[in-house]
Amino acid sequence: MRHNKKFNHLGRKASHRKAMLANMAISLIEHKRITTTLQKAKELRKYVEPLITKAKDDSTNSRRVVFSYLQRKESITELFGNVAQKVGDRKGGYTRIIKLGKRYGDAADMAFIELVDFDENMAKDTKKKRTRRSSKKTAAPKAEAPKTEEAKAEEPKAEEAPKAEEKAE
Repeated sequence: MRHNKKFNHLGRKASHRKAMLANMAISLIEHKRITTTLQKAKELRKYVEPLITKAKDDSTNSRRVVFSYLQRKESITELFGNVAQKVGDRKGGYTRIIKLGKRYGDAADMAFIELVDFDENMAKDTKKKRTRRSSKKTAAPKAEAPKTEEAKAEEPKAEEAPKAEEKAE
């Protein structure tokens, strides 16, 4: 009977699978996006999301628990620093899996897995602002018409008036 044997073994022994998922989690934390097969990406999501949840609580115990899974100080620092800061308000769903199609050599389903809050393309507002087109089109700045002699005569007077006020003070 197959009771309680739901997870994908990925064709590997337990120690090999554990090491592979730890290495993939480290790469995902450092690079924010990795390309792999679809089944590995789904298993990696199950592996890394509890670690990110643990990283939101920055305590010595949670650092030790996460270190027991990852075994790399640089990735622990990145996870508890930048990643935990960005996902602090998110309740779950820290990763996104996007299917890429079949691999040429063996027709394996390929996908990339990424941290949701670090994708600049998805983070930008994709909606374009819709503006109403009016019948009035914005005209280019018109060239100034030559000034009449009356306008030329009035300009120096307007400039001299403030200077006279400054002298009075």
